[in-house]
Amino acid sequence: MNPVIAMPREGLFPRPMALAILAGSLILLALPVLNMLVAPGSPFYVSGYTIALIGKFMCYALAALALDLVWGYTGILSLGHGLFFALGGYAHGMYLMRAIGRDGVYQSNLPDFMVFLDWKAYPWYWSFTDNFWYCMALVVLVPGLLAFVFGYFAFRSRIKGVYFSIITQAMTYACMLLFFRNNTGFGGNNGFTDFKRILGYVITTPQTRVTLYLVTLAFLIGSLLLCRWIVRSRLGRVLQAVRDAESRLMFLGYNPLWFKLFVWTLSAVLCGIAGALYVPQVGIINPSEMSPANSIEMVIWAAVGGRGTLLGPIIGAFTVNGLKSWFTGAFPDLWLFALGSLFIAVTLFLPQGILGMIGKAWDRLRTPAPKASQQPRPAEIHSRPMPQKDAA
Repeated sequence: MNPVIAMPREGLFPRPMALAILAGSLILLALPVLNMLVAPGSPFYVSGYTIALIGKFMCYALAALALDLVWGYTGILSLGHGLFFALGGYAHGMYLMRAIGRDGVYQSNLPDFMVFLDWKAYPWYWSFTDNFWYCMALVVLVPGLLAFVFGYFAFRSRIKGVYFSIITQAMTYACMLLFFRNNTGFGGNNGFTDFKRILGYVITTPQTRVTLYLVTLAFLIGSLLLCRWIVRSRLGRVLQAVRDAESRLMFLGYNPLWFKLFVWTLSAVLCGIAGALYVPQVGIINPSEMSPANSIEMVIWAAVGGRGTLLGPIIGAFTVNGLKSWFTGAFPDLWLFALGSLFIAVTLFLPQGILGMIGKAWDRLRTPAPKASQQPRPAEIHSRPMPQKDAA
């Protein structure tokens, strides 16, 4: 009997990608160290503004990762993930507004916008929102439940493709108009702002900012590992089969409904967590986060970075938002034109995104060029004797 040779099992990521993720994580981890331990006059000092900006980018990267899970691996293009992002932000914002206490402008137990609108008490759906863990449960449950109910009826009705995308965009737009109303109890056009504390700590101190930054980094890395584990499992193979050949999958006896519903709900929950991490670092949440344009920008992040790679959308979110921060400061009126041009250029010249371009360059570097000694020189070719024909 021949002995069975145990092949080494490949890790979650290929070795070059794993090293790149490790290097990027160490760089992101070093930034708050340079902020806290280096003197402001040093060239290695990282300002608090940079920490808040990178923290915001990581929240966007988590939202792009969540979108790539359903679009890149299941073929479900959502134009409504901005809604889940905003709902997670509003759920956390309710706790932050309650934590203000009587330190608001009107020195009332109610938030300032409720006092301004002559509200006498909290509405019923604000009950228990002074408890941090209850609001964290809302961050997960509200986007997850909405995604589950919406997805169940949509997927059961076999709605897919551009029709599904349009419906998600319509849902997002309708919710945005609802939250703009003052009588909904969510601050209307201004939303929630002027946060003071989180878990008893002053939210504007450098220590709190760094803590929020590190929590966001931990969630981003953990979500990346979770999504990679899912797409490499048997479940991930079924999800990719839903993307590539759903009819053939049904012929084999699978019901795509529950697979799509699972990944759709998980993606919405991750997007809600991203919104919850975004709010205390930016300091505001309002209905404009639900605008269809924000959801379309998430699609652009995934496309620019490389759809169906998980790591690519993270790179795309950092790249596009970095350009946006610079462009809106230098040429504020031209950003939308630049964003549209970027998307068109990536679609035409980089269909696999930035990560695909990096992968091709890496493959060229790894492929050895043929040695000159292995190729016959032109002189040798001409000096070879011609085969002689046999005499008749």
